[in-house]
This record gives sequence, structure tokens and C-alpha cells, in this order.
Amino acid sequence: MIDFVDFAKIERLLRPEEKMVYNTVHSFVNDRIKPEIAGHFEAGTFPIQLVKEMGKLGFLGPTLREYGGAGLSDVAYGLINQELERGDSGLRSFASVQSSLVIYPVYAFGSDKQKDRFLPKLIQGESIGCFGLTEPDFGSNPGGMRTKAVKSGGHWILNGAKMWITNGSIADVAVVWAATEDGIRGFILEKGMEGFSAPEIKHKMSLRASVTSELIFEDVEVPDENCLPKAKGLKYPLMCLTQARYGIGWGALGAAMDCYDTAVAYAKSRIQFDVPIARFQLVQAKLAKMLTEITKGQLLALQIGRLKEEGQAKHYQISMLKMNNVEVALDIAREARDILAANGISLEYPVFRHMCNLESVKTYEGTQDVHTLILGQHITGISAFEPGRSGGE
Repeated sequence: MIDFVDFAKIERLLRPEEKMVYNTVHSFVNDRIKPEIAGHFEAGTFPIQLVKEMGKLGFLGPTLREYGGAGLSDVAYGLINQELERGDSGLRSFASVQSSLVIYPVYAFGSDKQKDRFLPKLIQGESIGCFGLTEPDFGSNPGGMRTKAVKSGGHWILNGAKMWITNGSIADVAVVWAATEDGIRGFILEKGMEGFSAPEIKHKMSLRASVTSELIFEDVEVPDENCLPKAKGLKYPLMCLTQARYGIGWGALGAAMDCYDTAVAYAKSRIQFDVPIARFQLVQAKLAKMLTEITKGQLLALQIGRLKEEGQAKHYQISMLKMNNVEVALDIAREARDILAANGISLEYPVFRHMCNLESVKTYEGTQDVHTLILGQHITGISAFEPGRSGGE
């Protein structure tokens, strides 16, 4: 039985295996994430003990059929992200990075030897990965990166730094993008390589139940066999981001649903002026708006998921999905906090935690403004990113 906000009967559009996946991850979130996540958020710790469980349940690299992947549909992958973020953005971020930003590029751009070596452990959760693209001075403009890789005999010498990297300090492998004489290339760095360090970023007010790090490269020698052979140019890391943005579009719905459910339950039980506050018109208007926006977001996610399964989804469609659903989720979190009033800031309820997390989700994998301009470029054929440039990705 599907147990999510389902005003438009989305359940009827799901395949039997997708419902089974939903039920599995829904139970995992209720049993393994929900009871402990507020404590992890408050302490600023990541529940790393859940990683292997997620791998065994098929939540990592789930759309792959090879290398131990579950061979699930893109919609099933979306449902996994939805439910994990219903638990917390930190868990969804972990799975999103592992699946879309590490497993995907190794599978899509790697050699057979690289796939055989890295993918089985990443999919099973026995190895953790991170993705190094953003730099201290280059976020929305990754093409300006300063991290360099210079060929030297049978290896490459990497120098530079990456910033705001999810999983960085706990990662066994890092897919890192660097500028070379032949354009931007992708490299697989491994924990313990001399000159490679990943200090954790502290004092965060968002994504506190997630590991965020800096990656530092000081004359790191990377064997030529660790260079992704099929990735040369900025197009390839952007393809990875498109994969991740799809999952985020679904994930944000999970946070929105959790906030909505919490607000409805609270409004029915909170008594003011001798009646539940759910009786008041202003509260009902807020709840009606929340439900409407969640439903619209679900339909958008489902349709783009089906297009993705057919190989028809475009990067600008996924930009709309990410932009819209994250914005909607953040608005819903803020309205839910308002309904809960002072209780809305307490970790006894999930609302403020989701709201803080969504402030980061709104920014990473492309800010709201960047996705707006991606859509603007599609609509007009004119790029607002670089003067004189037109066309698509």
C-alpha cells in the first residue's frame, strides 16, 4: 500500500515493481532513518552505518543491471530519492552522489578494467565515492576551474582544490575533474594517494547530517589507468550533473511531503481559541496550496522519469524539475514552520531541519538562477551565460 501524499492517484501510474521499491525504501526510512536523524543533525554527524544497508537493499546505482545493480526503472530511482529525502537531505545527498556522480561516470566514461574494479564495491556500499567539480572560486562556472592535471610519463600530476564536496572526507574514491592541455578530463583518485587530502568542512547550518569536505591536491600522481578514457571536455561532468539533478527533483518532494504531513497533523491537534487551528481559513489555505504544489511536482517528476526511461529527457527539462520542485519544497517547509509556530524550530519536528537542508539543495547542482537561465536559453536560443554564445548543451 502506497503511503505518500497522493491527491492525483499517482499510485495508479506506477508499475508493480516500482510500488515494491517504494515500500522497501519507505520502511527503511521509517525504521532506520527517522528515529535517529534529528540526533545526527544536531550533532553534525553522518549515519555511516547505514551505507552498507543501503547497498544491500539496492539503493545505490539502482538503474544498472551489471556489476550487482538492481536494474530498476528511472521512476523507481526517483522514488528512492523521494523517500530518502523524506528522511533527510543528507541521506539522499549521499545516495545521489554515490549513484549519479560516481557510479554513473565510471560506468559511462570508464574502461572495462575501471568498471570491474570500482563499480561492484560502490554499488554494494562497501566503498564510498565523491565527485570533485566545484572549486573555491568556481561554482556556477565550472569551465573556469583552476585544478590542473599535467601528463608526466605513465601518470598525471594533479594540483588544485575542490570545495563543498559531499562525502569527501569519508570517500574511498573521488571522481575529480581537472583542466589539461586537451581540455577537461576526469580522474579516479583513491584514498591514500600521496598529496591528496580531504579536510571536513565544519560549522554548517545546513546538511548537518552529511559529510561536506574540501579536496586538496598537491602534486598528486594519478596513474594513467585512473583517467576516464571516454570523458574529454566540460560536457561530461555536466552530464553527471544532469543525472544528479533528476534525483534531486524527486528528493525535494520527499522533504515537502514530510513537512506537509507534519503540518496537517499538527493543525488538527493544536488547540487555540478552543478549536483546532485546522478550522481557521488561513491555515486551510496554506495546506491547500501545499497539497496543490506537491501534486504538480509529482506529475512533473513522473513524466520526466518516463521520458528518461525512453532516452528522451532533455537537460533543460530536468532543470525545470530540479528548479521547480526544490523551490516548492522550500516554500512548503516555510509555510509548515509558520503553522507549527514556535514548535516549528524544534528538532522534535522535522520541519526546520528540512528547511535548513533545502537552503543548500536550492543552491547545489545548479542554483535556481542557473536553471532559470538554462530554460531561458532553451526558449530563446540565446545563452545568458556567455556573450555571443547560442544553442544548447
